Amino acid sequence: MADKKLEGKVAIVSGGGSGIGRASVLAFARSGAKVAMLDRTVENAEKVRKQVEDEGGEAVVIECDIAEPQQVEAAVKQAAEKWGRLDIVFANAGINGAMTPIETMDIESWDQTMNINLRGTFATVKYAIPYLKENGGSILINSSINGNRVFSNIGFSAYSTTKAGQTAFMKMAALELAQYKIRVNAICPGAIRTNIDDNTYPSEDLKEVQITVEFPDGGEPLEKGPGRPDQVARLALFLASDDSDHITGTEIYCDGAESLLHG
Repeated sequence: MADKKLEGKVAIVSGGGSGIGRASVLAFARSGAKVAMLDRTVENAEKVRKQVEDEGGEAVVIECDIAEPQQVEAAVKQAAEKWGRLDIVFANAGINGAMTPIETMDIESWDQTMNINLRGTFATVKYAIPYLKENGGSILINSSINGNRVFSNIGFSAYSTTKAGQTAFMKMAALELAQYKIRVNAICPGAIRTNIDDNTYPSEDLKEVQITVEFPDGGEPLEKGPGRPDQVARLALFLASDDSDHITGTEIYCDGAESLLHG
C-alpha cells in the first residue's frame, strides 16, 4: 500500500497524459492527492484518469493548451474550485520544438517554443498563486539538463533558452512566494524514455552547424541508458510532499550523471 503522504492535497499537472506527466499523476494519486490534468491531448489524459480511478484515486481532465493564457487561467480556476483548494502545481508540459541552426530558424518556430515552454510555465504558475496562497504549497517546474548543464545539443537554441529561463524564473518565484509558504523548485531530467521526440522538428540544414563530438561509452553513466518517467515522478513526489518542506529555489538533476559527461 502506497504511503499517503499527499492525502487531502489537490494537484495540477500540465501535460499529464504521457511521459513524465503521466508518471507523476499516477504517483501523486497513489499518494492520496486528487489530480487535475491540464492537457491539450484529451484522449491520452482520459486513459490516465481511468487508470487513476481504477486504482481507487480521483482525477479529472481539463482540456488546455498552455500556450493560450486564457485557457490556463480558466483551467486552474476550474481545478481549484472543484475540490476547494490547490496545493501542488507541476508545470510539466512542453515541447522540444525546432532543432535548427540559429541563422535559419524562423521567428515563428522560436516563438512557438517560447510560448509553450516558457510563457506556458509562467501562466501556469501565475494563475495558481491566488489559490496556493491560502494554504501554502509546492510548485514544480519541469526544466532540463539542456540550457543548465548541457550546451552541446546543437540546434536546440530555442529549447535550451526556455529551459534556462525556467530555472531563473523558478528562483525568482521561490524568493517572492516564500512569505506565503509556497515552495518552488525545478526538475532537470536528462534523456528519459518519453514521446517528446514527437514534438521535435530537426531541419535539413542542421548538419551544417553540427559539431562532431564522441563521448565515452555509456551516455548515462549510472544506468547505461535513458531514465524512466517513474524515476522523475518519484523526485516530483518528494518535492510535492512535506518531505521537502525546507527545499525551495533549487534545481535538481535527474539524469544518471549524463549532464556531467555531456556538458
